[in-house]
Amino acid sequence: MYSLAFSILFVSFIVLTLIVRFWLASRQIRHVLTHRAAVPAEFAEKIPLAAHQKAADYTIARTKFGLLTLLVDTAVLVGFTLLGGLQWLSIQLFNLTGPGMGYQLALLAGYALISGAIALPFDYYKQFGLEQRFGFNKMSKGLFFADMVKGTLLGAAIGLPLVWVMLTLMEKSGNLWWLYAWLVWSGFQLLMMVLYPTVIAPLFNKFSPLEDQSLKSRIEGLMTRVGFASKGLFVMDGSKRSAHGNAYFSGFGANKRIVFFDTLLSRLQPQEIEAVLAHELGHFKLKHIVKRIVMMFALSLAFLALLGYLKNQLWFYTGLGVDPLVLPGQTNDAMVLLLFMLALPVFTFLFGPLTSISSRKHEFEADAFAAQHTDARDLVSALVKMYEDNASTLTPDPLHSAFYDSHPPASVRIRHLHMAAAS
Repeated sequence: MYSLAFSILFVSFIVLTLIVRFWLASRQIRHVLTHRAAVPAEFAEKIPLAAHQKAADYTIARTKFGLLTLLVDTAVLVGFTLLGGLQWLSIQLFNLTGPGMGYQLALLAGYALISGAIALPFDYYKQFGLEQRFGFNKMSKGLFFADMVKGTLLGAAIGLPLVWVMLTLMEKSGNLWWLYAWLVWSGFQLLMMVLYPTVIAPLFNKFSPLEDQSLKSRIEGLMTRVGFASKGLFVMDGSKRSAHGNAYFSGFGANKRIVFFDTLLSRLQPQEIEAVLAHELGHFKLKHIVKRIVMMFALSLAFLALLGYLKNQLWFYTGLGVDPLVLPGQTNDAMVLLLFMLALPVFTFLFGPLTSISSRKHEFEADAFAAQHTDARDLVSALVKMYEDNASTLTPDPLHSAFYDSHPPASVRIRHLHMAAAS
């Protein structure tokens, strides 16, 4: 009875999610098309009509492509769960490996390989169809597949040992396994923050020290004013993959480093680069990074506690198309991990705007911080250039933007900066 009720609930949320996402996408497409013919008044002197229309066409194309991938992802989800895909995969792998940890790791790896293979044609089209059509793709096909192979090998090298630890804790550490697993997961996340800038990221991109001494002096002056210590200023060769540009800082503790995309440095003036960096440093100085880490840890603890409960509920398995009574072996903790990973986004999608609200608040605060330590007009001019270069629409549907976008719409954000500059 409970399993049937959960199956109905699961399907209901899938259908509700599809309806909401298609409704939001249709609003976005209509809104962008309606405003395609003219540049918004506040940008009319800064962004050409051709660039505005390119951004509109790019946004619409991405939205339509997102709907296609949504339908495929939903079909794959239903196939793996309610139509018995995971049950079939589990039995086939057991027949090859027998019971034990090897079987459970094979189940997780098998799912990852199958879902990756299904996603590959869409990733390929996005890069060499969609992005290339609008002039953003700079990646060769050889680099695309090299990235895919490196990413797969790196994921296996890092993910399989982590999963082995988690599965061992689930099997042998009693009813509080989820608490011990959370401690391991949290430690792993902190370790990745330390290792990513110096070990992982260089596997995919080249990072060179910033050589422009004038710009370097300007940036070091900004860091001194705001009290930020960095391990170095680096330029990343983002142009070998994409024409999109950005700047960020990565690392944790004493391992922080500032990174500029080479595409960004080639487009912005020194004072604009300084303003963009001041915004990024604002996230650090205003504790946004720490707050996000704390929130991530809190949510992961709550979800692992929920998983600890669901692990022993028969209806959770059978409601998602798996019969644990006929699964081979004494335990199949890998299966409950997979089912939880597949089901969770279905039930949490509608809470997305809460994350967007928090993120937008942080963006406004970081903009205000940048306006205090640099000229707000420089950040405005930098943002306008970045909106144009990245083909970001200036006229998103407000509801679609509120649901999905982590940053405020361009007009709202720049209006706030103009107010800061005037004051």
